[in-house]
Amino acid sequence: MSQSRSYSAPLDSSIPIAKQKYVPTSGTYPKGFSVSGTHVGVKASNTRFPDLALISSSTPCSAAAVFTKNKFQAAPVTVSRSTLQSRGGEGIRAVVINAGCANAVTGKGGLDDAQAMASAVDACLSSPSSAPSSPSSTLVMSTGVIGQRLPIQKILHGIPTGFSSLSSTHDSWLTTARSICTTDTFPKLLSTTFTLPSSPSTTYSLAGMTKGAGMIHPNMATLLGILATDAPIAPSALQPLLAHATERSFNAISIDGDTSTNDTLALLANGAAGGTPVIDAKSEDGKAMQSILTDFSQRLSQLVVRDGEGATKFVHVRVCSAASYEDAKAIASSIARSPLVKTALYGKDANWGRVLCAVGYAPGVSEGTVLPERTSVSFVPVDGSQELKLLVKGEPEDVDERRAGEILREEDLEIRVELGTGGEEASYWFCDFSHEYVTSKCLSLKS
Repeated sequence: MSQSRSYSAPLDSSIPIAKQKYVPTSGTYPKGFSVSGTHVGVKASNTRFPDLALISSSTPCSAAAVFTKNKFQAAPVTVSRSTLQSRGGEGIRAVVINAGCANAVTGKGGLDDAQAMASAVDACLSSPSSAPSSPSSTLVMSTGVIGQRLPIQKILHGIPTGFSSLSSTHDSWLTTARSICTTDTFPKLLSTTFTLPSSPSTTYSLAGMTKGAGMIHPNMATLLGILATDAPIAPSALQPLLAHATERSFNAISIDGDTSTNDTLALLANGAAGGTPVIDAKSEDGKAMQSILTDFSQRLSQLVVRDGEGATKFVHVRVCSAASYEDAKAIASSIARSPLVKTALYGKDANWGRVLCAVGYAPGVSEGTVLPERTSVSFVPVDGSQELKLLVKGEPEDVDERRAGEILREEDLEIRVELGTGGEEASYWFCDFSHEYVTSKCLSLKS
């Protein structure tokens, strides 16, 4: 199999054969939510693919979000943050998203455009926020090229069309997930069902979609992500639940080490399935919800890595026996961001020295966390076969190069680092750097 071509984004927006297994053919979606994906032609070159997404709830939702820490924050980030703060995380009815233009670094005009998008959706919802003194009930997201103004009239004209097309079918959810894609090669959509301890007879649903394939090294979310559930969760519990899950999922992936200007991950809970409300994130229900949300967010965020621009490898790095979770994660992030590690993996080179180097220079690690004489590094095959030990307590192993080659020929790989200085561990997921990645970045400068 070619290392790169099956991972390229086809010009006709078809899904590569290698990626089709990640696209769901059915799903179970939360009650009270409906969605749509509509073509408005944000980019003039897009003449037929949907590029405007709407996610709407029939009743007001509790809402929480995490945003990029990039200093150049896009207009929709500023507007959505303000909306959540003004409403205290309550009364959110919808999310509107455009693809093709990031509405970032666009000044006051960009802020006006983002607010206009929210107001147009509010008008369709006949929301009380249509009163001048009321904050919007709509969150806004944008993704695409930085530094260009939105073709706002196209978008405003398309919002009523999108609203009239709202549906709760699987096909609608999949179309909506596809409408937020840019350089993605497949729509990223997941759904699941669950129960909570206080309401064991009530089945809840959780659905999520995300987009991203490049400019991925989040520091609050990953480009764009929307999660929706029909479980009853109060705003006081929703924000800490999302923050914890994000730290261990969307904040634990990397493709190219760049943090976007538009990163936003939002979680909406409308309570339409009934049951006992989750008020406290530390309650029994809260802890159960935390586990469910974290696992779901990890699986959803990993789809972004699997769609990394030019990627041929999906790598899980586990840093174990660390003094603290924070130290373990800092080291895992250092490995995931290393161009030398990423290029070695693309070349199927078992160069564990590059991994060790990234461990040694990881920033912000507590004194005494990394001791060379206690550090071990292994490649762990995902098929369950025996791990390949490369370094054991500071001593290099006699590596079986044939076995190393077999492991590195596979798409999936785990790199395990044992520090031997504590009992905490952290995971990170990343991909390799290929010729394809460099080519795609060069071409994007000309497009």
